[in-house]
Amino acid sequence: MDALIPFTTSGSLVDLVDKKVLVVLRDGRKLIGVFRSYDQFANFLLEQCIERIHFKFEYADKDIGVLLVRGENVVALGEIDLIAEDMVPLQQVSWSQVEEKINEDNKRRERDHTIKDKVLGSMGFVNDGREGDAY
Repeated sequence: MDALIPFTTSGSLVDLVDKKVLVVLRDGRKLIGVFRSYDQFANFLLEQCIERIHFKFEYADKDIGVLLVRGENVVALGEIDLIAEDMVPLQQVSWSQVEEKINEDNKRRERDHTIKDKVLGSMGFVNDGREGDAY
């Protein structure tokens, strides 16, 4: 019966060693790299690591190299299907192009939130929170 209970500790990471993985961090960054080793705190080492950003149907990669990731900062970690990876329906563009579009979109969202907060505030609603570190 105990064999049916899945690992929920850092021991479950053993299956990912030497495989290409996607990591989502608490701050929203997405990292792709080869999972090399880990410790009892789920800290791990990524090799051939890149940071990927995307906006709509475009993406850009920044080469990082070797990166040590603290386990407490990881939201999601999963193996990448190497066959499906080649069939991504996104267009690769430069980092600055995607970053510029993301910044413009964030400014637009902030303007929209400010207007919405004023309208809701005039109706008696209170907005205490913003997007942030909700993990």
